[in-house]
Amino acid sequence: MTEMTVTKANFDSLVRRSEKRVLLDFWAPWCGPCRMVAPIVAQIAEEREDVLVGKVNVDEEPELAAAFGIVSIPTLVVMEDGQAVAKAVGYRPKADIEALLDK
Repeated sequence: MTEMTVTKANFDSLVRRSEKRVLLDFWAPWCGPCRMVAPIVAQIAEEREDVLVGKVNVDEEPELAAAFGIVSIPTLVVMEDGQAVAKAVGYRPKADIEALLDK
């Protein structure tokens, strides 16, 4: 599966109502660590059919970022049944991100 762009407009339909776990990547194009984690997140999106991967550009979606209390990026949030169940801030290697998803 590919990554999806998550916005305030599609958040409920894509994330809150998802039957799968959701990995949200809060990022910005100017963020160096975000660019480092992006290929890992993309790889997870391709490899894991059990996870929906969404990208949230904090510059374009400040209200969504504020709703999740995002103060530093990249921030990865794992959602299950419409609720945030895990969160990691900063660059993480693939094994750490997968461990976050499998908690």
